Amino acid sequence: QVLVVGCGNSELSEQLYDVGMCEDIVNIDISDAVIRQMQERSGSKRPKMSYLLMDMLQMDFPDAHFQVVLDKGTLDAVLTDEEEATLAKVDKMFAEISRVLQVGGRYLCVSLAQAHVLKKAVEYFSQEGWVVRVHQVAGSGDKQQFVLPVFVYVMTKFRKIPGSAPQILEICPEEQDKPTRVESAERLVAAVKDRQHYALLCSQLSKTPCGEQVSLDLCDKESGRPRYTLHVVDSPSVKPSRDNRFAIFIIPQGRETEWLFGTEEGRRQLAASAGFGRLVTVALHREQHYEGMAGIQAELSGKVMELAPPGLPARQQVPFLSVGGDIGVRTVQHCDTSPLSGEYVVEDVKGDGTSYFRRLIFLSNRNVVQSEARLTAPVPLSGQKKRRKDKKKPSPAEPPTAVDKSYLCCEHHRAMVAGLCLLGGPNPLPGIPLAVLVVGLGGGSLPLFIHDYFWQARVAVVEIDPSMLEVATRWFGFSQGDRMRVHVSDGLDYVAKLAAEAPAQYDAIMFDVDSKDLTVGMSCPPPAFVEKPFLQKVKTVLKPEGVFVLNLVCRDVQLKESVLAALREVFPLLYARRIEGEVNEILFCQPSLQGRRDPSELGARARALEGDLRQPGRPWDSSYALADMLQAVKIL
Repeated sequence: QVLVVGCGNSELSEQLYDVGMCEDIVNIDISDAVIRQMQERSGSKRPKMSYLLMDMLQMDFPDAHFQVVLDKGTLDAVLTDEEEATLAKVDKMFAEISRVLQVGGRYLCVSLAQAHVLKKAVEYFSQEGWVVRVHQVAGSGDKQQFVLPVFVYVMTKFRKIPGSAPQILEICPEEQDKPTRVESAERLVAAVKDRQHYALLCSQLSKTPCGEQVSLDLCDKESGRPRYTLHVVDSPSVKPSRDNRFAIFIIPQGRETEWLFGTEEGRRQLAASAGFGRLVTVALHREQHYEGMAGIQAELSGKVMELAPPGLPARQQVPFLSVGGDIGVRTVQHCDTSPLSGEYVVEDVKGDGTSYFRRLIFLSNRNVVQSEARLTAPVPLSGQKKRRKDKKKPSPAEPPTAVDKSYLCCEHHRAMVAGLCLLGGPNPLPGIPLAVLVVGLGGGSLPLFIHDYFWQARVAVVEIDPSMLEVATRWFGFSQGDRMRVHVSDGLDYVAKLAAEAPAQYDAIMFDVDSKDLTVGMSCPPPAFVEKPFLQKVKTVLKPEGVFVLNLVCRDVQLKESVLAALREVFPLLYARRIEGEVNEILFCQPSLQGRRDPSELGARARALEGDLRQPGRPWDSSYALADMLQAVKIL
């Protein structure tokens, strides 16, 4: 026995009757004209179905009379706002539906699921102890008149249990066979809203090219955590043809932070060079497992077609592209949580070609590599016996595990090292006893390089987070010794103490410290490190002919200008070196104008420094090009 409330002149009841799904259907509406029209239309054809003039807020039926109450858009029509009178009317509607429905019966409500409508229905019936499930039954990809998807609320009536019985709330998207349990009404509303936003996005992308890049996460249906991050990139310069309208590019695991894949301009260049009018880049998440390129293609093929450009021919084959034809290699070696840095991971990834790298990632800013080191095959210990012939040889495909301490992965670290050529006179720098203070340890590659290649240097490192010292020591080959000491302290406090007790003792001071406050438009360093009173303390600790090297990562133009203004007030001589393709800018600050040199002279000094560092028996990478680092500086 089915009751249809607010039936109007919809054909739904007639179709249910005609296909034999159910015949005992009672339809009610408050419009006399509608009821007479529907009685005339169905009276002789469908004798078991009736149409009655009745107000659903005050029905004449006895209690528990129906197994199903069906509502096609009536709730949406009634709940047009959240005024007190409207909400009271809806409460009365729900109470009457509850009264005439049997225990175990269902209230089925077809709705576009506006947030206030869904929230009201879910909260009312879940508080009554009913099981609430929301089905998405039609998406934007369907040939329908609606841009937004259509939902059906399925409310199953249970006897109300005294006390606080757990709420049962579920959502069942159209691509899933089984419903997913959600923990609160708010989360259910949010899940529906995600579906609606996605439908609007697909509708927009199917009609017009997108001027700005669009990004979205596709989440794992079990855990709800992001599984794929997609960016939709249109290239207006590409002349469209049948075969170059649309392609999918799978970014190899671990390479999503590279400039080509991790920045808007990089993705734009990637799309243009690939020669497709629309390219969807797909980044894979470290918490997820993937069954190779074929598995990813099977998993994504249906969903990415919803992002197809306008005019794509039906059943068009869409190519899946990648670098080298595979999905890359990512091995998480360690993950933990620090009270200061939050969740972090240490992972090994395969770079371009045959190179492997170890990376430290803070998950609060997962698209930024905090520290990176190149990996190499471990060197056998001296005197170690060769493997016997019957021993299994190591696989040539086995990834390297030893950290290459001679290699500086980060471009800004190379620039910071090149800045040391601002020190000293004609004598080779590596042989001069230098005192260097580095604030910010990370994986330790910068202080390690200075320690190993400037063999007379004494390096002091300040790191606020003891977990990072453990990570650097265990995973990045960092170690302390006579010329390398780490002080676990707040850099602000440490420098202030030095300024008060031991001024003018360092030849070079380097700041490479990240900010934990993501609300500020400057991610390196924290704002307190570039305030004028603290910079005065840095200058006090620095020798008169020394150099202060700052890694500045600032997207806020006004904030950056204020930082530069504070630096100029404290340090009369200021050089800047932009890192191409990055936000980083390396600033070299000196307390006296007497050491001023033009960029060409700095380039010559950096070239000489590079020659001095290339010592026999010491590994050196030809990519360093320290002279190029300083020939590109500008004097501020």
